[in-house]
Amino acid sequence: MASRGARRRFMTDAAFAARLPAMRAMLISSALAAALALSTAATAAPTSLLPTQPEAVQAPARLAPLAADSAWTPRFEAAADELVTALRSRDEARWAPLFGGQWLAAVDRDRIAGLLHDRHSPFLHALFSKGYTHRAIFGWSAPASLNADERAAIEAGQEAEALVCWSAGGNGDGPWPVTAGEADNRPGRSYACARIAYSIRGDAPTWRAFIEQGADAADAREPA
Repeated sequence: MASRGARRRFMTDAAFAARLPAMRAMLISSALAAALALSTAATAAPTSLLPTQPEAVQAPARLAPLAADSAWTPRFEAAADELVTALRSRDEARWAPLFGGQWLAAVDRDRIAGLLHDRHSPFLHALFSKGYTHRAIFGWSAPASLNADERAAIEAGQEAEALVCWSAGGNGDGPWPVTAGEADNRPGRSYACARIAYSIRGDAPTWRAFIEQGADAADAREPA
């Protein structure tokens, strides 16, 4: 009996040994299949977890005339008077300080000087034609969501920006720019514009003018 049990155990062990290569082959095949699946997943295009819908394009803020009772209106009016007088002189020594002086880049000096002489420039028609020159000063429309306290806080701020535009002839009703992007001073415009950044911080009020063209006008920062 013992020899029969030993023989049976030997046969079982022999059968297992015979099947071992096949089992190993199956394990190796399974491992290769799993590795291939992982490799395929790793090289596949990643699935974005972000929304696939494009973000809505924000409409540019519309311009609005400065309120007559705004504390900023007389400040910008005085700055605009000084600016237009300097521009009409065509004297760089007079207008350059109003655009930053020593901080005004040479390329911008040349560009502004060109706008004051180029026959296709809107400044030539707006400031140097025989017709009466009309002026309009615009700020950015405050969002309708602002309450009275928030609007008052903006009015009481120490910094502000506005667009001053000039146009010759007509009755002064326009057309005027509707957004800052339209104040681009491109040839063919019936008006010419400059942006004025005003600050009442410190001991004395200060301001600086900018003349934008093309994409610079569209990118003009909207004051907070």
